[in-house]
Amino acid sequence: MENKKYRLQYLPLFEQDLIETVHHITYVLKNPDAALRLADDVEAAILERLSNPLAFEPFRSAKERELLYYRIYIRNYVVFYVGIDDVMEVRRLIYRKRDIDRHL
Repeated sequence: MENKKYRLQYLPLFEQDLIETVHHITYVLKNPDAALRLADDVEAAILERLSNPLAFEPFRSAKERELLYYRIYIRNYVVFYVGIDDVMEVRRLIYRKRDIDRHL
C-alpha cells in the first residue's frame, strides 16, 4: 500500500472538456439533472482516486507517451490523468465511444 500524499492539479483542457460536456448534456440533450450528476460523479471519482492514483493499470496507448496515462471510467466518459512526482494531474475527459488515442 502506498503512503505517498498526492496533490491534485487540473489542466485547462480537462476543465474545458468538462464544461463542454455539461453544456452539451444540459442544453443539447436538455437534461440538466444528468449533467449535474455527471459533474458530481466526476469530482467524486477523482477525489477517491487521489489517495492512490498509480495503483491502477496504465492506459495502453497506440502512441508513445512520455508519461503513463491512467483512466477513471464514469458512465460513458473516461477521465485521463498522469502522475508527476507528488501530483495527480487530470488531463482529459473524453466520451468513451470516441477515438481515444486521437483525442488524448
